[in-house]
Order: sequence, then structure tokens, then C-alpha cells
Amino acid sequence: MAITDLTDLTVWSVTSTANKVHYKALPHDDFRPSLFLGLQRMGSCVVSQRDREIILRPGDLAVWDSTTPFVITDADGISQHKFRIPLDRLALPVDVIRQVSALRLCPDHPIADMAVAYFQRLASRPGAFDRPGGEVVSQPGIELLRAAITTHLDAVDLGKDALQATLFMQIMEYVKLHIREPDLDAGRIAAEHHISVRQLYRVLAAEGVSLGDWIRLRRLEGVHRDLALAFQQDPISAVARRWGFTDASSFARMFRTTYGVSPSEWRELSRRPPA
Repeated sequence: MAITDLTDLTVWSVTSTANKVHYKALPHDDFRPSLFLGLQRMGSCVVSQRDREIILRPGDLAVWDSTTPFVITDADGISQHKFRIPLDRLALPVDVIRQVSALRLCPDHPIADMAVAYFQRLASRPGAFDRPGGEVVSQPGIELLRAAITTHLDAVDLGKDALQATLFMQIMEYVKLHIREPDLDAGRIAAEHHISVRQLYRVLAAEGVSLGDWIRLRRLEGVHRDLALAFQQDPISAVARRWGFTDASSFARMFRTTYGVSPSEWRELSRRPPA
């Protein structure tokens, strides 16, 4: 069992034969009060806490916390992704946590599909994020879990705020990942996140982001940075294409407008030895 620590989010996967786990916090435990999230992959198990009991089947999400005893029972063996988040990072009232422990979160709700997809992807390759800067993935996960919990309880204001923040971060994560691809546009981004183009623009506008300007500037920054590399000998047009620019003349105009020099002038200036 490999455990990946992403600062405020700990990830591990369990494949086991039949077993029964009892947990009881002890006063001297050096363990921050935490919320556990279980994403069932195969088999079924029973989670019991606070006089509640829930059967988890593949695709189900459930939470339980470390502040009171809990029991996890599986009769035939299971495969499950598990996540641990400190309670203080969720910033939810204690009574909210108690209301959702040992319950399936948001069954048949779109946010459940979003949460399952996100945590499934994260757990399938945790090592990809276990490196400097990898901790940035913990915050979207925390916001998404918060949104799922508050949506489950129909806590409208909390749920909307959390869902808005989560959706924005997921959109920006996707844009950054695909920033070099020429066909990255509003339609593709909206379809990937199962929202309309109009809703996409509303989400971004609420955070002060203009999609076209943001993509264009990040691509220009990438070309600007690469052209300054001493070992970079590729033609300027090739560097620009790698950053998603397909029209050489419009790229050159945008570059000059942004930086005050042409791409070729910048390449020459940036490589001159200091006087």
C-alpha cells in the first residue's frame, strides 16, 4: 500500500481480502482530526459511525471522520481509494461533518460524477503529483469535497460558493495542461467540464479571467521564455507553433504589441553577453 502525501490531502489505495477495521482515537494520538473519503472501486463494504451504517458499492463516495470511532467491514475483499483531509482545512462546522458521516454523498447528482472523476484520476496516478509543486492539487480536491458535502445537505450558499471555486480551479487546471494545443477553445473546455459555453464564461468572469486573453498571454510568455534559451536554435515559427500559434504573422504582431520588440529582436537581445 503506497501512501502519497500532498500536504493537505493524503492518498492511498487498498486492495484486501475480507477484513474488519475498528478505529478509535486515543487522547495521545499525534494525528490531526481528519475526514476520510472512500471511493469504492470493486466489491462492497460497510462503513459504520455514529449509529449509522452504509453499504458502499463501486462508484460510491462516502465520508467518515476520526473524531469518533468507526468500523469498516468487507466480507469478500475490496478495492478502494482512500483520502484523508484535516478537518480544519475543510472549514465546515462540526455539526455538518456529523450529518454526513457514514452516508453516500450526492447519489445521482452531477457533482458526485465530478468528484468521482477527479478523485479517481488523482488516485490512479498519485506519484505524478508527488513532486515539488504537486501539493497544488490538494486545494481543488478539498474544495470539491466541500462542495459535495454541502450540496448533499442542500446548504445552498456554501454549496454554490464551493462548487464555483472548484469548477474554476478545474477549468484552469485543464487550460494549463492543454495550453500548447491550437484547438483549445471555449467550446472544447466547456464540453470537457459538462457545462455550456455561456456558463464557462460566467465562471471565469466571476474570477476576473478573460479566457482568450489569458490563453494568449500564457502562450506568449512561453515563447518569450523559450526564445531566450541559449540552447534553443529552432526557427521562431517552430517555437511559436509549439505554443499553439498557427499564424506566424498574427503571432509576430501580438508578440511585438506585448513586448515592444519583434521575436527575432528579442532572441538576439536576450542572448547578448552582459556589457
